[in-house]
This record gives sequence, C-alpha cells and structure tokens, in this order.
Amino acid sequence: MSALNDTPVDTLSFEAARDELVRVVAELEQGAPTLEQSLALWERGEALAARCEEWLLGAKRRLEAARAAAGDAETDGAS
Repeated sequence: MSALNDTPVDTLSFEAARDELVRVVAELEQGAPTLEQSLALWERGEALAARCEEWLLGAKRRLEAARAAAGDAETDGAS
C-alpha cells in the first residue's frame, strides 16, 4: 500500500500534511518495491515537508504580528 495520494499538497492543512509525511517516511523506511516508487515517495515527502514549513512560517509571522500589536497597544496606553 502506498502512502501517496492525489490531493494537491498546496491544499493540505498543516495536520494533514504532517500526518501524510509521517506515513511517507514510514513507507520509505520499509523500502518501496521499486526505485520509481521510492522516488515518487521522496518527491511527495519533500513537497509535504515544504508545506509544513510554509504553515509554520505563517504561524510564526502571525504570532510576531500579534506580539507587535500588543506591544503597540501597551505603548499607546502608557502615554
């Protein structure tokens, strides 16, 4: 059974991408039957890892913006 699916990576939530990445890594560790399947798994895994990083960077930017806004509100209130 292959961990690959047809869902476009750019539509996956962080959790969905992470869960599929875990399955892809497990299948790669077990050894795919053919080189072509191994390459397809590797490529999908790379795309999934990039998607997870994209989500994490977006979350970091949102946190930084929220912290900056909270800092601005504190500064405005202290005047």
